[in-house]
Amino acid sequence: MAQAPLQPARGTHDLIGAEFRRHHLVIETARRVATLYGFEEWATPIFEDTRVFARGLGDTSDVVSKEMYSFEDRGGESVTLRPENTAGVCRALVSNGLTQSNLPRKVFYAGPMFRYERPQKGRYRQFHQIGIEVLGAAEPLADAEVIACGWHIQQELGIEDGTVLEINTLGDAASRDAYRAALIAYFTAHRDALSEDSRARLEKNPLRIVDSKDPQDRALVVAAPTIHDHLTPEAAEFYAAVKRHLEAFGVPFRENPRIVRGLDYYSHTAFEFVTDRLGAQGTVMGGGRYNGLVEEMGGPPTPSVGWAAGVERLALLVEAGDLTPPAPRPVAVIPVGEKAEAVAINLLQSLREHGVVAEIAYKGNMKRRMERANKINAGAAVILGEDELAEGMAVVKNLDAGSQERVALPDLLRALAETGAVESAAQAMLNSILEEELGEDGFDDLDAPEDEGRT
Repeated sequence: MAQAPLQPARGTHDLIGAEFRRHHLVIETARRVATLYGFEEWATPIFEDTRVFARGLGDTSDVVSKEMYSFEDRGGESVTLRPENTAGVCRALVSNGLTQSNLPRKVFYAGPMFRYERPQKGRYRQFHQIGIEVLGAAEPLADAEVIACGWHIQQELGIEDGTVLEINTLGDAASRDAYRAALIAYFTAHRDALSEDSRARLEKNPLRIVDSKDPQDRALVVAAPTIHDHLTPEAAEFYAAVKRHLEAFGVPFRENPRIVRGLDYYSHTAFEFVTDRLGAQGTVMGGGRYNGLVEEMGGPPTPSVGWAAGVERLALLVEAGDLTPPAPRPVAVIPVGEKAEAVAINLLQSLREHGVVAEIAYKGNMKRRMERANKINAGAAVILGEDELAEGMAVVKNLDAGSQERVALPDLLRALAETGAVESAAQAMLNSILEEELGEDGFDDLDAPEDEGRT
């Protein structure tokens, strides 16, 4: 009896074809834009000492209490697959002795994260994030610039019309203390109406109740106090400066006093880019200022700010906007006869070296190789028959138009460019090569053979 085929573990999925191209587009676009803003890419381990996240995220967070993949390794050490990467970046700053030199550090990262939660569209147990952190900057301009970078990435992806930036402030320590007291007083009066989780949070961290997604809690949060009535003058000015800078950067926003973020280490600025195009998964990018996390890792006080974004959710917006990058259309090289194969291999490598995607079928007659060319959606085919090669020629077939022509080998790149069947980027490269490099000589290594025996 045949065994059932194995499937991916629950909450994971394979990235193949168009889905992978969207995923790759998001990461590469973010990497390119972050570089323009002066960010340097770091890569931290996928698993860390459990204390990195237990300290950084706080033991009252859902991530620590319910969602972390933690286990004891063979040496008896408790390690955790990273549920997010901000704590790991801060740990890396301290571990590598970078807390006293060349601050601020501007860091970009991309990679997989892991959380044990209920899988749904846009949410997986292994998911991917991009993120940026500015480590060692206390000024509100840093907050505005990291937000502007996130907005710029969305613009480059073409999805900015589908998201809205919402911002809030969590104030300084004095503001939070006053706000915390007001929340405790308010929610204590409604204790019986709170969810079980929020009743447990009431004394430890009442701000988490404001961030609760439980419908039972949301009904109470609507009328809860906001921090704006408890800001110190210094905290109010910091928030006002962030908004002024955002306007200078040209980033549209709206204020949402209910944003508190879900992690313990935030202060001052908190923000989210939200969308109504992904159902329940409305937040696609979020972050804020965290002025105590580096200290939790054993470093000195290091004011910092950053954000993280779900690659899968951004990719869904790319898909919804019909912005998926097309698969590259190769040129199919088709040799006819054994003598043509050596020239075909030479041609394949020459095309690839000149920026053209090129493929060859490994076996089959002319008909089967043409069928393969159609299956891979080739834009053009170069047919190398022994008769043509004896004359220093090849057949270039435009597979979209169905037209074909015999061309001299030195004119091959020119003929491919003229078909319009290769990618625009490759065609531009071909044109540049033709103008600047080939001149009248064309493919020097593919000149006409001197006799029928030469390949």
